[in-house]
Amino acid sequence: MNNLRDIRKRFHKLSTYYFSFIFCLLLFSSSVSIAAEITGPEVKIQGNEIYITTSLSLDEKQLNELRNGIKKEYGFYIDIFRVWNLWPDEFVLSRSFVRSLRSDPVKMEFIATSIDGNTQTKKRFKSFDSMLKWALSFETLKLINVHDLEPGTYFVRVTVESKIRKLPPVIGYFMVFLPENEFKIRKDSPYFTLGTAR
Repeated sequence: MNNLRDIRKRFHKLSTYYFSFIFCLLLFSSSVSIAAEITGPEVKIQGNEIYITTSLSLDEKQLNELRNGIKKEYGFYIDIFRVWNLWPDEFVLSRSFVRSLRSDPVKMEFIATSIDGNTQTKKRFKSFDSMLKWALSFETLKLINVHDLEPGTYFVRVTVESKIRKLPPVIGYFMVFLPENEFKIRKDSPYFTLGTAR
C-alpha cells in the first residue's frame, strides 16, 4: 500500500513539473514582442494591370540573428479579396513567395533565395542591406489583369510569417503546445473599385 502511495506522489510531482515547464514555455513565447512590420500594401492600376508594392521591416533581434549567420525563412502570401456588404469577403486570387536569407559573417557573404511556385532564384549580395532590400520588398509586383475580375470593390491582404527552426521529430511530438511561427502578421490595403461596384 505504501508503495502505491509513493508511486502516486512521484507521478503527481513529475506531472506538476512537466505542466509547469510547458506553462513557462508558453508564457515566454507569448511575451516575446513582435516588432516586424509590413509597409504598404499600396495598390496601383496601370494599363489594365493591378500592381502591388509592399515590404517587410524586421526588428533588431531578427536583424542581429541574420547578421550572426542564423538562416531565416519568410513566407509572403499576397491575396486579393472582393468586398461584400452582407456576406464575408470573397477570396479571389493568391500569390505566395518563400524567401530564405543567410549570411556568413566570416566570409562576409550574403545569400538569398526566392521560391515563387516552380521558379527558384538564388542571389549573392555584396552587402547585408542589399540582400534585405531584395528579399523583403516587392516593387510593383503584377497580380492580375482587371479584365479577369468582375466589377466590384476589392482589397489586397499581405500576410508574412517566419517559421521557427524545425525541431527534431521526437522533440516536436512532446512540444505540441509550442508555436510553429516566430511571428505571423498581416495588413490590408485600402479598398479599390473596378468597374461599377454592385
